[in-house]
Amino acid sequence: MPRVQPIRHLRAHDYGHLIRRWRPVARAHGLRLMPFASAGGYELYCVEPRRPHPARPWIYLSAGIHGDEVGSTEGCLEWLATTRLAPDDFNLMAFPCLNPWGIVNNMRTDAEGRDLNRTYHDDSVPQTTAHKALLSGRRFDLALALHEDYDANGIYIYEIKGRRPHWAGAMLAAAARHLPIDTRRTIEGRSSRAGIVRRKIDFDQMPLHPEAFTLHCHHAARTFTIETPSEAHLDARVAAHVAVVETAVRLCLDQPPPPQTAIYI
Repeated sequence: MPRVQPIRHLRAHDYGHLIRRWRPVARAHGLRLMPFASAGGYELYCVEPRRPHPARPWIYLSAGIHGDEVGSTEGCLEWLATTRLAPDDFNLMAFPCLNPWGIVNNMRTDAEGRDLNRTYHDDSVPQTTAHKALLSGRRFDLALALHEDYDANGIYIYEIKGRRPHWAGAMLAAAARHLPIDTRRTIEGRSSRAGIVRRKIDFDQMPLHPEAFTLHCHHAARTFTIETPSEAHLDARVAAHVAVVETAVRLCLDQPPPPQTAIYI
């Protein structure tokens, strides 16, 4: 029988373990880890530079707004821990986990049963309101929101129409070393081609605003939502997120991506 590779991320739903691992990684990159809100009995954290580098691009990265998507939170941390980019190549604002209660309880929603990624139009939700306040006045060259999807048969990317050239194809090509690309022609009611859902913002079609709407409309030059298939091996999902983020950041910095080793299982 073929040997089954053990999962490396065995404590993916342990929020305290996640934050403890973030602290030394953040320090190594000249970043500070600071609480910005509380929800469900847990502190929510933001990571940002202690001393921003003038004239360097600003990168936004978030994960874990849905608590049953631990490939996103593990991938977010592992990218920063393993990137070959120098700490002074860019400025990073990251949100390691936007829904700690959901992560701990393996639930998509928060403790109040809300899908936080449909509340960015609503100023009555404390954690997303605090998130928006922290973003006020900020501008990013690149924004990446990491997610997972139980219906997916491979990795796919939402790329909000905007600047050219488009980057999603190169990002998926990097991830394809670890996971197949989603082959569906329609994803969430939208046309998909080779794992790319490229769309304009339509407030009438989605009146409950996701995080990506706020980023695109108010903060980011380029906004991407990355979705890995929840039924795939966790390590492969994490590796795919790492590959996508590394490629996107390097495209933003106009640097060639490094070679990667496939671990697709």
